[in-house]
Amino acid sequence: MTSTILVTGGTGTLGRHVVPLLQDTGDKVRVLSRHGHESGDGIEYVTGDLVRGEGIEPAVGGAEIVLHLAGGRKGDDEATRNLVRAASRAGVRHLVYISVIGADRVPLGYFRNKLGAERAVADSGLPWTMLRAAQFHDFVLTVLQAVAKLPVIPVPGGLRFQPVDSREVAARLVELALDQPAGRVPDLTGPRVYGMAELSRGYLRARGKRRLLLPVRIPGKAGRAYRAGENLTLEGATVGKRTWEDFLAERLR
Repeated sequence: MTSTILVTGGTGTLGRHVVPLLQDTGDKVRVLSRHGHESGDGIEYVTGDLVRGEGIEPAVGGAEIVLHLAGGRKGDDEATRNLVRAASRAGVRHLVYISVIGADRVPLGYFRNKLGAERAVADSGLPWTMLRAAQFHDFVLTVLQAVAKLPVIPVPGGLRFQPVDSREVAARLVELALDQPAGRVPDLTGPRVYGMAELSRGYLRARGKRRLLLPVRIPGKAGRAYRAGENLTLEGATVGKRTWEDFLAERLR
């Protein structure tokens, strides 16, 4: 028997990998987006805004599974509260949420919003599964493409990442969504820990560019958290296979 699966954020970096994988299962796929899209190729698009609470009821109506991938710099906590309220009323039987490693440890607004969203899911009364992932390769690339436009690249000292491939995260999320609700599952990281200088040099080599790297210090509580590796999971994580170098070789070829 097929299920109707709602994907929020289905047109984003992660969603563009998740949606085709769900299509391959034969289930009915519905995507909630803030911008209008014409339904087709087996995908039903619904227009709505999670932060404003608009269009959520028709999006969740009849959906058995919800993959909540939508996110932004602000409002993730409020968006998630709006979604879980509607999902509860609609009788959704499995809510899957993607969060970020360090949500409860890094004192920045983005992480606090993610933690608020996690709490909304855990307190919703719905059967749920939650996966925290490391930063995507795509995110690191976007940052480096921006700073490489400068004559000197600032390199925050002590800042480390475990970048993970978004396709591997997508595959794991689909696997979790089609299984039974499991609560908080092991974090998903990339196969290596990199300092920011190493990531920068790898990008510059791949692009054939030369830039000076300037060490800088991240101040305050956030700096201390990053230097302590609070954005990392060094033990007990599920580890992906594709490295930063693999990603660059494919993306920049």
